[in-house]
Amino acid sequence: MNNPLLENHSLPAFSRIRPEHVEAAIDSVLNDNRARIRTLLEQGGRFDWQTFVEPLEDMADRLERVWSPVRHLNAVMNNDDLRAAYNVCLSKLSEYATDLGQNEGLFIAYQSIAAAEIFTSLEVAQQKAIKDALRDFHLSGVDLPETQRARFKEIQQQLSSLHSRFEENVLDATNAWKKPVIDKAILSGLPASALAMARQAAHNQGQDGWLINLEYPCYHAVMTYADNRELRREVYTAFNTRASDQGPHAGQWDNSAVMEQILALRHEAAELLGYANYAERSLATKMAETEQSVLTFLRDLASRARPKAEKELEELCEYASVQLGIDDIASWDLPYVSEKLKQHRYAFSEEELKPWFQVDQVLQGLFELVGRIYGLVIREKKGVDSWHSDVSFYEISDSQGRLRGQFYLDLYAREHKRGGAWMDVCVARMRRGDSVQIPVAYMTCNGTPPVDGKPALFTHNEVITLFHEFGHGLHHMLTLVDYPSVAGISGVEWDAVELPSQFMENWCWQREALDLFARHHETGDCIPETLFQKLLASQHFNAGLQTLRQVEFALFDFRLHLEYQATQGARVEKILDEVRDEVAVIKPPEFVRFQHGFSHIFAGGYAAGYYSYKWAEVLSADVFAAFEEQGLFNQETGQAFLHSILERGGSEPAMVLFRNFRQREPSIDALLRHSGLAA
Repeated sequence: MNNPLLENHSLPAFSRIRPEHVEAAIDSVLNDNRARIRTLLEQGGRFDWQTFVEPLEDMADRLERVWSPVRHLNAVMNNDDLRAAYNVCLSKLSEYATDLGQNEGLFIAYQSIAAAEIFTSLEVAQQKAIKDALRDFHLSGVDLPETQRARFKEIQQQLSSLHSRFEENVLDATNAWKKPVIDKAILSGLPASALAMARQAAHNQGQDGWLINLEYPCYHAVMTYADNRELRREVYTAFNTRASDQGPHAGQWDNSAVMEQILALRHEAAELLGYANYAERSLATKMAETEQSVLTFLRDLASRARPKAEKELEELCEYASVQLGIDDIASWDLPYVSEKLKQHRYAFSEEELKPWFQVDQVLQGLFELVGRIYGLVIREKKGVDSWHSDVSFYEISDSQGRLRGQFYLDLYAREHKRGGAWMDVCVARMRRGDSVQIPVAYMTCNGTPPVDGKPALFTHNEVITLFHEFGHGLHHMLTLVDYPSVAGISGVEWDAVELPSQFMENWCWQREALDLFARHHETGDCIPETLFQKLLASQHFNAGLQTLRQVEFALFDFRLHLEYQATQGARVEKILDEVRDEVAVIKPPEFVRFQHGFSHIFAGGYAAGYYSYKWAEVLSADVFAAFEEQGLFNQETGQAFLHSILERGGSEPAMVLFRNFRQREPSIDALLRHSGLAA
C-alpha cells in the first residue's frame, strides 16, 4: 500500500496517516535498519565516523522521522485504533532499542573508534556523541551475562507498555468525567470567558446549558473563581482522583498496580546494571553527581521557603475566616481563597489581564522578542499539512536570511488531547554531505480556546507556559550541531534541559518585553502602568507555598526511586505522606491520589529527575541575571547565550556551556531573588 510514513517528505503527511499505516512502516524501517547494521559490522577494516557512526545516525534519524508523527498523533488526536497501533509498535521499538544497546559488535566498534589516535582529531560534538554512546551501551546491559541481558530486555519492553498504559488511564479518566449544568446560578463567580467556554463545550456535545469538564482551562477556572463551594469540592475530587481507587470513577482506570509494577521493574533494571537503586541509575545521565547532593539541594530549598509558606498559609486562613466566612479551609478552597486575597491585596485579578493577551498578538510579540535578542525572523507558512484546524506552522530564519528551523503550534485544549504542555522533536538537524536537514519541532499547549467566534485570550500563566515551551523549541531548532544524537536537546543532561525554557519565562514579567505583545485586543493599548505594577507586586504571591509544592513533588519522586525495596514494595502512599510531613504546610484530604496522574515520572522522562525543574531554575535564573545586568535587549548578551548554549545543544557537558556563558559557576542567588525567597 502507499504508506505516507515511508514516503520521503520533508514534513509528515498528517492528513493521510491512518492507524493501519503505523505497524507496516515501523516493521519496514526496523527490518531495513537491522539489515544495514549487519552489513556495517561485516564490512571489516577500521571503523571510523564517516563509514560507521554516520550511517548509524542516519538510520536512527529515519526511524525517528517515521515514529515521531505517530507518537505525536497519539498524544494530540488519540483514538482507539491509533492507540492500538501505537502500543503494538512500542514493544517492537523497545526490543529494537535494547538489541542495539546490547549489540557487542556495535559496542566493540565504538570502543575501537574511541581508542584510535584519530579520535582526538574529531570535532568536540563527535567525541561527545561517541562517549555518550559508550555510556548508553553500559546502561542498556551490554556487559551483562546472557540470561541477565534477556531479562533486562524483557523489563524494558514491559516498562514501555506500562508507561503508555499509565498515560492512557489518565487521559481516559480525564475525558470520562463531565458535569452538565442547567442552572447558571451554580456557576456564580466564573468569569464570562469561562462561562462561554463551558457553554461551547455543552454545545459541542449537543447539550443545553453549560458543561464542566476536567480539561485544565475549565478545571482551573472552577477552582479559582467558582463561588459554589460544593462545585469546587466536586470538581477537585474528580480531578485529584483520576485513574485511581478513589473518586467518581474509582477503580475504572486505576493506576495503582501500574505504579507498583513500574517502580519494581525500574529497580530491578537498575540492580541488573550494578546500581543500588533507580535514583542512582538516573544520575548517570544528569548533572547532579550524587543522590545526597539532590536531597541536600531540595531540603535546603524547602528550609528557605518554609517560613514564607507558613506565613502565606496563615494569611490565607485568616482572610478566609474573616472575609469569606470559611473557618475550615479545605484543599478545594485554597485556589479560590488565594485569588480573592490576591484581588484584595493588589486590586488585581488574572482575569483582568486577559484582554491584553490576545493569542495572535502574544505570538507576534514573542517572535519580535526573540528577534531582538537573537536577530531571528519568524514567519507563518500557510498550506502546511497538519492534524487539526487549530494548528499553525512557522519558519525561523536568522539575520542573514538562512532557514534555521520550523515548528508546528497547537495551542488549545480539546477532547482526546493529552493534558499539559510540551515540545517534541519532529525532525532533528543533521548534515548529509553539503545539505543540512532543518530541525522541526512540535509545540503543544492546552490553553483556553477561542469561544463564540471571538479571538482567544490567554491568562498570564498560559502566556508563561507558551514562553516556556518556546524556549525548549528554540533549544531544538537553533542548534548548529550536525549530529542528531547531540544536536538540540539530545545529549543534554536531563537536569539542565529546562534551562532555555525557564529562561524564557522571565520575560513575561518585564515591562519592556510585555510592551511588545501585551496589547489590548480591542484598543491596541499597552497594559496600563498601574495594572503592570499590580502584576509585578503579585509575582511573589504565595511563592513560598509554590516552591514547597514543587519540592514536595521532587522529593517524593526521588525518594520513591531511591528507597525502593523489593521486600516492601513501592510504598507510594507512605513515602508521599512522609515527604509531606517533612516539607509541606498544606496536607490534602485522604482521598487525593495526585500520584495516580503524575505522568511526568510514571509516563514521561522525569523518573528520579523531577528535581530537574528546580535544579535547572538555578541555571536559568543566573542566565537571565546576565541580561538584567547588561540590558534586557543587549544583543551582545543575546548572541553570547545563543552561541554558548542554544546552538551547542548536547555537544558538551551543560556545566561547561554554562561556564562559557557566565565565566563562572552557577549561583543560587538569582533564583532566590526571582522566587521572592532572598533574605
